[in-house]
Amino acid sequence: MAADLFSSCKQPRGGSLRPEEGPKWSRGPAVFGLALLLVLFYVFPAQAGNSDRSEKEESPWLIGLKVKRFFKSHTSYEFGNPFPPGQVPLSRLEFPLDSWWAGLELRREFPRWSFGLEALRNLSREALKRAKDSDWEDDHATGIKTIYSESDCRLEPSYMVRADVDLKVSDWLGLPQWLDLRPVMGLRWQRFEFVTHDGTQYYPAPGDTRPPEPLPGDGIRFKQTYWQYFLGVRAACDLPKSPDLPPVKFLMQLDWAYVEGHNEDHHLLREGRRFTYEDTIGDAWHASLGVRVGIWQNLSAGLELEHMLIHTTGSHRLENRPFGMDFIFNNGVTVWSEQTSLMLTLNYQF
Repeated sequence: MAADLFSSCKQPRGGSLRPEEGPKWSRGPAVFGLALLLVLFYVFPAQAGNSDRSEKEESPWLIGLKVKRFFKSHTSYEFGNPFPPGQVPLSRLEFPLDSWWAGLELRREFPRWSFGLEALRNLSREALKRAKDSDWEDDHATGIKTIYSESDCRLEPSYMVRADVDLKVSDWLGLPQWLDLRPVMGLRWQRFEFVTHDGTQYYPAPGDTRPPEPLPGDGIRFKQTYWQYFLGVRAACDLPKSPDLPPVKFLMQLDWAYVEGHNEDHHLLREGRRFTYEDTIGDAWHASLGVRVGIWQNLSAGLELEHMLIHTTGSHRLENRPFGMDFIFNNGVTVWSEQTSLMLTLNYQF
């Protein structure tokens, strides 16, 4: 961060705060919900499964090659001053996600339900935008930004994984055959790692005459993990078949997720070994809209537009052991991410 927390807030005698208890959370409820849904799929009355057995496709497996491009996307966090006057925010960091990703999807269709697994990794070495770091240090003018920096941002190996199950209910609801409606439940896991480098620090407060300062080399190593347990609905709409046109299917999904997040921020330019950590909980909304077109026998191509908004709150821990610093607070601790992407897919059913 552009300025150390202790350069902008008063320490109590002794140099540290008594640690506060961080947020209590557990993955237990979400894991239980996933397990319950799987049990329902397997023990659902045999009559329901048998009545649909004739609809099982001859090619139940699908494998897909995916290329994703994030745009206007970021992941960010901020925290407030744990000491009076308690301004929020005291510091904010924004890491760009605009980048290229690629990976695979594998899906298995059953007569009544399906299971899918997707894994993606970043292709881009450098993010296509710059990281931003802002501080509001002035205790007497808490709304004035006093320090601001921009840096190039390197993407270290980062990953996104999704596993989900869905259940066919359109026939139970009496919907037309061209509309396949399914509740869906699953898990998304995202692991991002950034390194900011070769930046410039500015002093934008009115009257501040300090010139910009270069920040050569690596500045911040930031690691972030999101666990997202989601529940929603997906739909597939088949267009009327025509001998002159390839088969076309529109795909939609809307879901909500319970989110657990963890950040690790290592300020490489600070004295000692300065780390900060955030443990947060919150939620996420996700929506996607896509189209899939048959191009040859069991081969199809798809295009999907996707948007996700994550918002979590929790605790912030500052640790710099060579200086005897290790404490936790939760004033104004917020972690959020906006992720918009366009994805191309090439699918093969077998």
